[in-house]
Amino acid sequence: KLAGCTLFITGASRGIGKAIALKAAKDGANIVIAAKTAEPHPTLPGTIYTAAEEIEAAGGKALPCIVNVREEQQIINAVEKAVKTFGGIDILVNNASAISLTGTLETATKKVNLMMDVNVRGTYLTSKACLPHLRKSKNPHILNLSPPMNLNPMWFKNHCAYTISKYGMSMCVLGMAEEFRGEVAVNALWPKTAIHTAAMDMLGGAGIEKQCRKTDILADAAYCILTKPKTFTGNFIIDEVLLREEGVKDFDVYAIAPGHPLMPDFFLDVETDTTAMKQEGYGAAQEKKLSRSQQEGADAAKVKTESASAKPSGPVAETFRVIQGAVTEEYVRSTQGVFQFELSGDGGGTWYIDLKTKGGSAGFGKPPVPADVVMSMSSADFVKMFTGKLKPTLAFMTGRLRIKGNMALAIKLEKMLSQLNSKL
Repeated sequence: KLAGCTLFITGASRGIGKAIALKAAKDGANIVIAAKTAEPHPTLPGTIYTAAEEIEAAGGKALPCIVNVREEQQIINAVEKAVKTFGGIDILVNNASAISLTGTLETATKKVNLMMDVNVRGTYLTSKACLPHLRKSKNPHILNLSPPMNLNPMWFKNHCAYTISKYGMSMCVLGMAEEFRGEVAVNALWPKTAIHTAAMDMLGGAGIEKQCRKTDILADAAYCILTKPKTFTGNFIIDEVLLREEGVKDFDVYAIAPGHPLMPDFFLDVETDTTAMKQEGYGAAQEKKLSRSQQEGADAAKVKTESASAKPSGPVAETFRVIQGAVTEEYVRSTQGVFQFELSGDGGGTWYIDLKTKGGSAGFGKPPVPADVVMSMSSADFVKMFTGKLKPTLAFMTGRLRIKGNMALAIKLEKMLSQLNSKL
């Protein structure tokens, strides 16, 4: 279906962008790889040239272009080169994205600039540069890898800048779909579950891939969208929902570890049962159902108010016993922070780790001095976190861990955890 079509894909040297490119290449499509990795990266796989080799091997034609979407001239040059090489552009996939899951006070200005420049401005400018050529195509599409705009505050409070930047991409869909209705289809695609990419490895650490799906699911969903007529526009599509409607029944083929519980992706806290979520009425009064994280917060608050008549035993108590034994003057000197944990579930209640007072201490109850950081989570997740089975960044990002106070100290604790894991 995409034979002879030219796709301009940002961030196509690896991950989701490359997966969409390879799917189209199997039809014999032309792929413009618009990404910035020309030289091998020390930690990330692939370059625009290795991606080009894979695309050619899959049956497509590849044009690798060095494009940092923060640089408008680089976008314009790549678009001109694409048109000169392949005669036009039929499809634009805005996939390039930057992420920093940090609170307002912890997000450095350069990180704010990066996310706004890549996610919002980059998407906008690439669309602007491609649109004159897309309008000449028989079945033109723009596809942004961005979420439906869920205005639940929980998606803003922990990483406000990132959320604004991703919703900026979604607003491009909203505006351009209407502006170019009848001429160019403009849609958004978002995964229902976490997808295993290099970014997810960085955020989640070792073992996270078991909770993820392969990039293939997004490639298959993108292919479905990009082969629809241009009248299919202005939609916010969830990969699994679309594929179910297309008749896919076996989703185990997309799992890294079939049968293992999957982690839901950002911005989806309600069951989505329609493929084409139109954004009309978004932000209007919605049913006030507690999401899972809100329920856990209520549970934690409940635990807080119940008096602990006896000192708990079990995995949480055992974990704190090991932490107490592992606390050293070096940890105290290098950390200088007091951490309070409000845990719900078995062995819950208030616990603390004092890495500020001379000698340091850890145990049940309130800390001896006011806490710098208060963390709320379930006791089961706490044990997983301290035994290396759940990365704090990931717990925070998925709403399973709530942090109040000094975020820099919370990050210091994460570093200490990696050293403690062997003892736990």
